Amino acid sequence: MGVGDFISVVKDVPVLLKLKKGMGYRPKTDKDSIIRSLEKVVAAFGDRPAITFEGQTLTWNELNAQANRLANTLKSEGIGKGDVVSIFMENRIELISCTLAALKLGAVAAFINTNLRGASLQHCITVTNSRLCIFGAELSEGIEGVRESLDFDSQSGYFGVPDAGVELPDWCRNLVQASHNQDDTNPSDSNETQLGDVALYIFTSGTTGLPKAAVMSHRRLLQSATLSSVAGLRCTETDRIYLCMPLYHGTALVIGAGAAITSGAEMFLRRKFSASSLLDEVREHNINCLIYVGELCRYLMNTPRKPDDHDNPLVRLMGNGLRPDIWSDFRERFGIERITEFYGASEGNVAFANLFNKDATIGLTSAKVALLKYDVSNNEVVRNEDGYCIEADSGEAGLLVGHINQSAEFEGYTDPNATEKKIMRNVFDDGDAWFDTGDLLKTVDVGFALGMPHYQFVDRTGDTFRWRSENVSTNEVAEIINGDDQILVCNVYSVPIPATEGRAGMAAVCLNEGVDSLDIDEFSKYVENHLPSYARPVFIRVKRDMDMTGTMKLVKKDLQAEGYDLVKVSDPIYVCKPRSNYYEPLDQGFAESIASGQAGY
Repeated sequence: MGVGDFISVVKDVPVLLKLKKGMGYRPKTDKDSIIRSLEKVVAAFGDRPAITFEGQTLTWNELNAQANRLANTLKSEGIGKGDVVSIFMENRIELISCTLAALKLGAVAAFINTNLRGASLQHCITVTNSRLCIFGAELSEGIEGVRESLDFDSQSGYFGVPDAGVELPDWCRNLVQASHNQDDTNPSDSNETQLGDVALYIFTSGTTGLPKAAVMSHRRLLQSATLSSVAGLRCTETDRIYLCMPLYHGTALVIGAGAAITSGAEMFLRRKFSASSLLDEVREHNINCLIYVGELCRYLMNTPRKPDDHDNPLVRLMGNGLRPDIWSDFRERFGIERITEFYGASEGNVAFANLFNKDATIGLTSAKVALLKYDVSNNEVVRNEDGYCIEADSGEAGLLVGHINQSAEFEGYTDPNATEKKIMRNVFDDGDAWFDTGDLLKTVDVGFALGMPHYQFVDRTGDTFRWRSENVSTNEVAEIINGDDQILVCNVYSVPIPATEGRAGMAAVCLNEGVDSLDIDEFSKYVENHLPSYARPVFIRVKRDMDMTGTMKLVKKDLQAEGYDLVKVSDPIYVCKPRSNYYEPLDQGFAESIASGQAGY
């Protein structure tokens, strides 16, 4: 341990004390919310810029007034405390203001993945018992595809938000027009919001067929935003935060926008991420904070190197998924001073953050957690002769579980059965209860850190893998592919691709009787129409027979071991190349480019 390492950690102590004060336990009945933080920011920094998007900038006064007009419009529609409003919109200023409007009324904002269509989209709107749906004109066709199956009145259940150059359909009402003459002062309803009230439903991206709505209370929303603004990004009203990840995910919304709302920092909002534009925009707008996911960092690393990459105003980053293999190079290349990697699930009761700015770690946690010995080959925890779990050794990968208690409640999902499935009981003692994260973590040595253990993410367990910033359920992808008339049975698993984040999907399929060969054009169109882009298998393997266990479970282990290796596999293998929606035969040349990390994934 060097003197500099010691000094840097000691300097963080005041920040930790401030964080502890802001995130200490408070009863669920306390009246508070992130809206109160917003109103304080408006009072203090009302004339400062709040958000910039596609050439338009709103001050905090203007953003708050817009949200108030929208809130009073929703209130006139009967929306109040506890009512659910589904929001289906690309990254835009209106997505932020619509969210604030719902929260000002004590209503619940349910964020829907903009990639979803059909049954998945319908499910997300109905499972939360939404009172109405707010959608962007750019996504009208998605709502049109499920409108007849939704239990809304023909028009009153839909508010559309115009988008540049896109007309709203005639079966919805224009929310901007409806709110134009509404009162723009703060509604009194937010004063009645309690910390224990539900603020958001954030759908798990891992469930591609039927996503689960994770519950986030106002307490957790406020705590997470405070963690980001105080100890992660450490931002004030003079900082600017670059937001280019989808706001329907907790990372961009809670950690990014939440940090701005609790500090007064300005948000620079982008509709979609562009690796080629990021540095230019950061320099042009003097942006010093960035919200990331691992894939964003990987894409930036894959852009052509320039000698001035480090010459930019970026100083502090916060996000998740930055892998150890590129961490140091990424930091050095782009001149980043502080990387606050964090870990936490939208529905979880534990969170980790790299508060001491160590390399290649998700940091530490104040929650009571344990890493359990885990048998990866059999996909189960290891228990002793008394039936209790065993803690993993130091440095050994183990299943992360978080103790459920008054200070770390597991808020779960809207589905009680899904919530119960994520709870492990009798882990170390009779009657104890722990949240099962489904993730393997290990402890790592980071040098001096006030004696606090630090952790590193290892991998997902079971049949869920992460690809393109999304968690993908193999079972649900298989069920959808099984719906193709050509397919008898489908077995989905994950395989590694060099120089990419996460693991890619691969599907082994057997064809129905009478189907001699896979019609790859028809199959490609089916997959494109029925699966979000992140859930589509990258590789398809056509088999004559599928191996099963004695209990009729599909065997994945051998398939994963063989992967897409043309030497090991004699079956036909098809690949969906980057930026393509169609499958084509995998040849040796492209297989070699994948192996060398040059395929572009």
